[in-house]
Amino acid sequence: MGQLNVCVVGSGYVGLVTGTCLAEIGHSVVCVDSDKKKLASLKAGHVPIYEPGLPELFRKNVKNGRLTFAASVHEGMEHKGRRAKLVFIAVGTPPRHDGSADLSAVEKVAEEVAQNLKDYTILIDKSTVPVETGEWVAKTVARINKKKVPCDVVSNPEFLSEGSAVQDFLKPDRIVLGVTSSRAEKVMRELYAPIKAPVVVTDVKSAELIKHASNSFLATKISYINAVAALCEKVGADVSQVAHGMGLDRRIGPMFLRPGIGFGGFCFPKDLEAFYWIAKQKGLDFQLLKAVKDINEQQKAWVMRRVEESLWNLEGKTVALLGLAFKPNTDDLRFAPAIDIVRMLQERKVKVRATDPVALEHAKHNPALKGVTFCKDAYECAKGADAMALVTEWSDYKDLDFKKLAKLMHNPLLLDGRNLYDPVKLRKLGFTYHSVGRP
Repeated sequence: MGQLNVCVVGSGYVGLVTGTCLAEIGHSVVCVDSDKKKLASLKAGHVPIYEPGLPELFRKNVKNGRLTFAASVHEGMEHKGRRAKLVFIAVGTPPRHDGSADLSAVEKVAEEVAQNLKDYTILIDKSTVPVETGEWVAKTVARINKKKVPCDVVSNPEFLSEGSAVQDFLKPDRIVLGVTSSRAEKVMRELYAPIKAPVVVTDVKSAELIKHASNSFLATKISYINAVAALCEKVGADVSQVAHGMGLDRRIGPMFLRPGIGFGGFCFPKDLEAFYWIAKQKGLDFQLLKAVKDINEQQKAWVMRRVEESLWNLEGKTVALLGLAFKPNTDDLRFAPAIDIVRMLQERKVKVRATDPVALEHAKHNPALKGVTFCKDAYECAKGADAMALVTEWSDYKDLDFKKLAKLMHNPLLLDGRNLYDPVKLRKLGFTYHSVGRP
């Protein structure tokens, strides 16, 4: 396999991980970003996102010259005389108010690539996009590509989980290629040849649907077990035992059967909304997806319900939150359950204190968290608190000194929103302890 020249447009989470990992497997990669401040930071050797394992690969491949940066699509496609044969679209596709995806950035990249075509190029949708986006990208290229330079559009969805993205890229469960020609398939197989994983080749529309269908199904598993947890609380059963018994069935499996206070992040909520919107546009009322969303929203209120049940009058009382990021091993606050929990508590005039091992700096600049007192660690956070809620199950919080925490708190009430702790142990230490779906 030879080294391929690759341009990745967009140096956000998906683009930077994709570009760095493609360089790691031997390709020459140029990452493009129009944000001058971010570009300067990248060129200075700084990784702007928190992702375990990424900084080491980033520095290694910048040093060996396989990973470089550019300010425009033109520069990225023609970097130092090395013309890119493959151009990845890895720009943001944020949700609109109606749940649809804003694809204006995707269209802009398609236009700029079309303006810079000189010989055969593969334009690859890496961003999460709704079905039929590939058709629109191809139409956009054809409209501008007056000289009819050969160009194939490919759908190559990403399946990167924040906190394990590098491993997800280099050791994936599968690589999905939505193609329209054998020529594009051949080049894409060559690109990914160093990665040993099943390659699923489909038409473009099917590849686009695989991404949304996968994330929506995983979200469904989470909401399902959270609904089961709610029933367990009503009847006095233990959802951890129920989930274990379910997960041993090979048809079901244990993954994503972890009850808690709901899912967040930029993938599941956004993709769920987009998938529902797509179906609705085609005349299909995908009611299951709406139920998944509704259950997730209800689950975010679990902390609020428990606080109300335990503390009687809430105004002026203090609740400490352990964790703000939507999951461990990331600093991402987008659609994090903590945001909604803070809003609900503040609406009842509760004083909110919070800490997080990684996301504090982002949190301090997040307008949705205005009025929150940010603390350096769990012990500072607990001081004088009437209740403490585990929101993000960071490993930092697993082995805390709970005797010390109980003494620091005004009232040792612990709400375990991720079922991280042993109920018997915590109650023996003097805590009033509640977890999700466990007695």
